Amino acid sequence: MNIVFAGTPEFAAAHLRALLQSTHSIAAVFTQPDRPAGRGKKPFVSAVKTLAAANDIPVFQPESFKEKSSLAQLRELRADVLVVVAYGLILPKSVLEIPRFGCLNVHASLLPKWRGAAPIQRAIEAGETHTGITIMQMDEGLDTGDILTQALCPIEPKDCSADLLSKLAELGGPSLLTTLDQIQSGQGSKIAQDSSQSSYAPKITKLEALLDWSQSANVLAQRIRAFNPAPVTYSMLSGERIKIWRGRALDSACQHPYGEILVANKDGLEVACGNNRLLIEEMQLPGKARLEVAQILHSRAAFFAPGSRFGT
Repeated sequence: MNIVFAGTPEFAAAHLRALLQSTHSIAAVFTQPDRPAGRGKKPFVSAVKTLAAANDIPVFQPESFKEKSSLAQLRELRADVLVVVAYGLILPKSVLEIPRFGCLNVHASLLPKWRGAAPIQRAIEAGETHTGITIMQMDEGLDTGDILTQALCPIEPKDCSADLLSKLAELGGPSLLTTLDQIQSGQGSKIAQDSSQSSYAPKITKLEALLDWSQSANVLAQRIRAFNPAPVTYSMLSGERIKIWRGRALDSACQHPYGEILVANKDGLEVACGNNRLLIEEMQLPGKARLEVAQILHSRAAFFAPGSRFGT
């Protein structure tokens, strides 16, 4: 089939690679415009644009599809299908109606659970034991289209968002190709979503990254995993912002004040929580690299001494 692809980050690029290795033809790629990023404010080129350029695929970067010229570009490509993966632009009805078989979206959850911008992070944060990939037929709603294919993926106890993203990227490519083959052969089927079973995965905000030590150790450990690699959870200690990259809940009762460091040794920092203790295993001091707690204690043991209290 003649396919137009729309996506931006590396997760999307993984699906474009799968398409490039298939028998389908990629007519063009749509991706977000290059925008200044980082300290140097140099234009950031998306992973999808880089991959498309390396394979001599035409690239379009409209700010939106409100302009008639963007719609005209898409029509001229005569796409059988528009495949959308983490594109970052809302597609109006006028776009959805252009391809012969409409628009397909690869979503990183088992819809209708975790509709929205941050399905991977919210699934981990909620303590889910599994998630998956959904290939859906796009409609005008927010991740509400009919389900074409789903594939299950377990969430391991130590998985952070980066780990789960990699697993789902590997799962999504084959699922997408299977769906396209079914559409091409006329054997595909659609299942309407049961919106009564839906949940929402709103975008992660930096404000959420501040740990509340009155919460249970399990809740905090799940948030640490969910917010790794971004925005990264943190807590204040004696005026310093300490990023917490890795930690786990300990099944150990605790009656100490929330946030108090109880133990500091080679295993990490044991910190009092609303329920049980959190063992911090990897963290990052301001202006420094992320390190195992044991390495940090070599030079900052007094700063993290038992009795010190996070949240101050």
